[in-house]
Amino acid sequence: MAVDSSLSSPLGPPACEKDAKALQFIEQMTRNADAVQQTVLAEILTRNAATEYLRRYSLDGTTDPHTFKGKLPVITYEDLEPDIQRIANGDRSPILSSHPISEFLTSSGTSAGERKLMPTIKEELDRRQLLYSLLMPVMNLYVPGLDKGKGLYFLFVKSETRTPGGLLARPVLTSYYKSDHFKTRPYDPFVVYTSPNEAILCPDSFQSMYTQMLCGLLQRHQVLRLGAVFASGLLRAIRFLQLNWQDLANDIRNGTLNTKITDPSLRDCIEKILKPDAELADFVSDECSKEDWEGIVTRIWPKTKYLDVIVTGAMAQYIPTLDYYSGGLPLACTMYASSECYFGLNLNPMCKPSEVSYTIMPNMAYFEFLPHEPNTESDSPPKLVDLVDVEVGKEYELVITTYAGLYRYRVGDILRVTGFHNAAPQFHFVRRKNVVLSIDSDKTDEAELQKAVENASKLLKEWKASVVEYTSYAETKTIPGHYVIYWELMVKEAEGKWPSKEVMEECCLAMEESLNSVYRQGRVADHSIGALEIRVVKNGTFEELMDYAISRGASINQYKVPRCVNFTPIMELLDSRVISAHFSPALPRWTPARTR
Repeated sequence: MAVDSSLSSPLGPPACEKDAKALQFIEQMTRNADAVQQTVLAEILTRNAATEYLRRYSLDGTTDPHTFKGKLPVITYEDLEPDIQRIANGDRSPILSSHPISEFLTSSGTSAGERKLMPTIKEELDRRQLLYSLLMPVMNLYVPGLDKGKGLYFLFVKSETRTPGGLLARPVLTSYYKSDHFKTRPYDPFVVYTSPNEAILCPDSFQSMYTQMLCGLLQRHQVLRLGAVFASGLLRAIRFLQLNWQDLANDIRNGTLNTKITDPSLRDCIEKILKPDAELADFVSDECSKEDWEGIVTRIWPKTKYLDVIVTGAMAQYIPTLDYYSGGLPLACTMYASSECYFGLNLNPMCKPSEVSYTIMPNMAYFEFLPHEPNTESDSPPKLVDLVDVEVGKEYELVITTYAGLYRYRVGDILRVTGFHNAAPQFHFVRRKNVVLSIDSDKTDEAELQKAVENASKLLKEWKASVVEYTSYAETKTIPGHYVIYWELMVKEAEGKWPSKEVMEECCLAMEESLNSVYRQGRVADHSIGALEIRVVKNGTFEELMDYAISRGASINQYKVPRCVNFTPIMELLDSRVISAHFSPALPRWTPARTR
């Protein structure tokens, strides 16, 4: 189909007229980022002028940014919790939003303590759908022919709960998948999934995963892309195939569905498409019975062009394992979003994971940025910066004001500005703000911990081994306390062997060498920190950890392995799976800083 030349985009030649309009919209929003931001703030403040929250700060219907910033404080979830609890308990007065709160979107449930409840309104679904609608038009610029096949995406819902006042509380993706926006979405040849809605919407995670994998195998020659929300989710699907391929092959061979699939609508749906196929069953059995699973993705789904998963932030840990199973397929990170708000998209989705930058879409919310300067001391708090005024190379904490009633809310994400697309900044996701480990005056964040694991794991290469998963905790029962790192290892069965005790001890020391000077001073000079310990756990331990989290209410879509644990049942689970423990054999290098 010829595309109207008047709809061409600076991003590149669109695949179709619908794509052209989407790309044109991106250009329009990013070129006029400042004006769009002013409009968004005015709309939010005008419609919510009569809310209790804005009246509390005497905004009096004012919509100009200067007054807004002068009167409203920058807040965290803890500041907002009393208001959220009132809404959860049934107060329907306009506390935060003039539009009724339609439901609460829960945080992933993987952090310590109770899940956060994020208020939302019905029209937010339109805003999320708008961002989703921009993803494939951008991807089509880089990967042609995606309308000639399907996507095998492992998507899941979590059964929701209700607050005392009767409002639904569920993860943001469960809300979206259960909405008409998803369930009755119009046909789009560029967005066709192998999984029927019945499989995605089944609340039983085993039945959902089993049938989604089965459909992916039945349509293996039509699959052009594989995906999940996070990289860990896709690896969980591969692990599921390793554990269940015999049952899946049996279903394919006989054309009958496993009796473990008991959901009536799901059975009915799958039985209509499942036909006996001995040739496919033999193929699945032959491939999955091999000891070597390297490149299994392209062996089973040979037309796959890329993996669509988030591999930024803590998810970068999974890149080597994804490369192993996929044979080095490109990894596409397409969008940046959270329970609080959907933020933006990656305009170069086929770039290297280390180069991923997200362009903030200025129509999604009102954005401010708190300069993140941890090494500078100042009596006055840093001044927040508008979207269009951030500086390349600097790091900021994201602060949002949303249509649903969050005002100057600190999301907790640290972002680094990498450039601009037109007037809209592009950001690299650096990390979550919270500190992961601390024994004394040392403070180790998630990014630093991950870098230390990466550096230490290089010592495993000659053994054909790698770290597939890790977490940590600060052991303070000993005097002095010390860092404990749990590692789950993968060894290439055909040519690798288990790393020796000496190598594991060197890994401990390599981690310590990678940590900050305050930590090393505590080890060497202050003796306030004991030798770092690595505890190697049995294969499958982190899968058990995820199952435990899901059983307690975590969403399978949003689950992320916590990089630090302190919850007793989780600690007990991890310690019960330890097969060896290793301590750093020496002190790390440290020299006192010079004083003037």
